[in-house]
Amino acid sequence: MPNMKSHDGLVLGLEGTAWNLSAALFGEGLVALHSSPYVPPKGGIHPREAAQHHASMMKEVVGRVLTEPERIRAVAFSQGPGLGPSLRTVATAARALSIALDVPLVGVNHCVAHVEIGRWATGFSDPIVLYASGANTQVLGYLNGRYRIFGETLDIGLGNALDKFARSHDLPHPGGPIIENLAREGDYIELPYTVKGMDLAFSGLVSAAQESTAPLEDVCAGLQETAFAMCVEVTERALAHAGKDEVLLVGGVGANRRLQEMLQVMCEDRGAAFAVPERTFLGDNGAMIAYTGKVMLEHGVTLPLDESQIRPGYRADEVRVTWREDEPGRVFAAGPHEGGVAHGAEAVVEIREEDVVKRRTGKRYRNPGLDRRLITERTRAEARLIATARRAGVPTPVIRDVTADTIVMERVEGEVLKYVTTPETIRLAGEAVGRLHGAGIVHGDLTTSNMIVRGDQCVLIDFGLASTSPEVEARGVDLHVFFQTLESTTEEFEELKQAFVEGYAGAFPEAEEVLAREHEVELRGRYL
Repeated sequence: MPNMKSHDGLVLGLEGTAWNLSAALFGEGLVALHSSPYVPPKGGIHPREAAQHHASMMKEVVGRVLTEPERIRAVAFSQGPGLGPSLRTVATAARALSIALDVPLVGVNHCVAHVEIGRWATGFSDPIVLYASGANTQVLGYLNGRYRIFGETLDIGLGNALDKFARSHDLPHPGGPIIENLAREGDYIELPYTVKGMDLAFSGLVSAAQESTAPLEDVCAGLQETAFAMCVEVTERALAHAGKDEVLLVGGVGANRRLQEMLQVMCEDRGAAFAVPERTFLGDNGAMIAYTGKVMLEHGVTLPLDESQIRPGYRADEVRVTWREDEPGRVFAAGPHEGGVAHGAEAVVEIREEDVVKRRTGKRYRNPGLDRRLITERTRAEARLIATARRAGVPTPVIRDVTADTIVMERVEGEVLKYVTTPETIRLAGEAVGRLHGAGIVHGDLTTSNMIVRGDQCVLIDFGLASTSPEVEARGVDLHVFFQTLESTTEEFEELKQAFVEGYAGAFPEAEEVLAREHEVELRGRYL
């Protein structure tokens, strides 16, 4: 059993999930940091070449920071997620150092480390986090001992999307900084915008950008404005849903000034605080592993050598955040709205005695052309699909009037589902969604904020992202959005999910196929 060195010692952290090999020492603060990035001669990262680079540079990188080995009290390493060959190289080095120095080993989740170094560097306590890197794009928030994933990419990460576009135009790696510079010289062009509740997808956007015949600068501007607006929208939706008042941006793409600006404007308009760590702590770096390893060590979390296998698909919500277990994580701070004006993520809602007036307001962070397009498209589609769903027997509000940006509808008396989540109410939600899918409609934003329990019914509201689709994939994604929200905001997820499935299957004959597809969506790799 390795010795536990005194608390005045240091934690050595090794990061090497992808392109950057980095080592750092953390004590009361950052003591040392040295990195050696792998730069592919052309194209994207090749996993085997990246691992060979890490192996060849390991001695030098570690040697630059490990000047006082007697002070080391633990070795922390990035256990996942990431590229398998790179992870294995770093894990092997970490085990060897742990044995040689006779100190404990700490396995760190790479995504959680980004969040923790961000909290440390900015002083933020309980933020909604937009984590945007090459392989990962997620919106996270802390609740009941874990970092819950409110939303994420359903295909590729934001950074990889930018790199993919850059490669198609023979731009060097990484593509993000070059696209940012070109975008400053261009004008916005319209490209596909894909948001599904709190999840998003970039593949269609990248394909359309690659095929565009517009000037490169204009395509870069359209690509960047569209992708970033998608990220800010889902971040705002999570902020509104969770009742938190801080937003933190982490990950390598967080260095983009335009993305920072858009998040800052969104937070100003919502009365939330915004912060981004200094550039040193944004991209993959050893400091975040060393710091998170230090915090974990101080709370008794170590990793036996025989359990130190790498985890290429290691998700943030699998980590038990023991160092924050005394904090419940603020969610749903405000009680159910009973009157007046409510500011949602997408619209201002005026609740009158008999009616509800939903007016989509412009978003200052979005390009004006994109903003006008989304407001008009979503308002018209919402009114049409609410009426269609109601005719099919789905509990929805009665539409009274529609204009270009406003819908006047019946006020639904009842309790918002997120405040009354029980197996019985969730079963009602499953029945309503089953009827909706049976009518050929996908909601697009199935969260417990968009359902109202009225007697023995669950009324579906907020059809702003809804569409008609007979596809199993679209329905599966719809359910995935709901299950993800349920898991991120409740403690009895499995019981509640089963209740939903019972209600859904009872109302929709094709439920089995859709539920199988939802499970496929859940299992899809969202990492490198």
